[in-house]
Amino acid sequence: MNDDLRNIVLGVIATAVSGGFGWFTRTYQWRRALRRKQAFFGLPTGSDCLFVVNRQMGGTDASLHRNDAFALLEISALIKDCGANLQIVTHDTARQGFGERAEFCVGGPVSNARTTAHLTSMLPGVHVDVSTEPGPDRGSIRVGGETYRWQRGLVEYVLLARLTTERGSRPVFLLSGQTANSNQAAARYLARHHHKLARKYDGNSFCLVLKVVNSDAYGPDVSELVADVTSAARTPVAAAV
Repeated sequence: MNDDLRNIVLGVIATAVSGGFGWFTRTYQWRRALRRKQAFFGLPTGSDCLFVVNRQMGGTDASLHRNDAFALLEISALIKDCGANLQIVTHDTARQGFGERAEFCVGGPVSNARTTAHLTSMLPGVHVDVSTEPGPDRGSIRVGGETYRWQRGLVEYVLLARLTTERGSRPVFLLSGQTANSNQAAARYLARHHHKLARKYDGNSFCLVLKVVNSDAYGPDVSELVADVTSAARTPVAAAV
């Protein structure tokens, strides 16, 4: 074998080894990212999860607001990426505890009875004004000594929470907004920032307040994190005084 042929053969071998190593590295990184994503959402491959839908405020029990349907689509993409199976149930037919299956619960307590149960049992420090009478506090969210008021078309708030009863149990993701638009904004925020949230909270519970800005102009696209209220939300108000 002359030098030129040997150099060609060695070059081909080096290219093959380098390509194989690159493929292995990319595959390893992809699998590791997938495992982290599955762990954060509590969705191992082949597992089942619940999506608890609310009813449209002012509509019938069977109606679903368009933005809540869009929130379902946002979250469905995450579930599909994890290789899990989705079961959709209405808020008034969800009859199970939590911890065995991951759950995504969308809508505030006015439109979702399941949200009311989760707030009462797992976020007792949160108070949502569910009055139907017009007024500045209608639909407001109060937690940690702060009151987050809804200004129609200008400012909307939504709670985004990951709740677990114990380490290793499947989580409940609660998206409890003042409007259907804010529910979708929370779903979009979760889809965009779940990597950062997973690193920060490392499988633990959290409760965040998000602000949706100028929804009449931007819809659910412009949202920002206002506060981490995890401690205050999990502390009963009487005990916090």
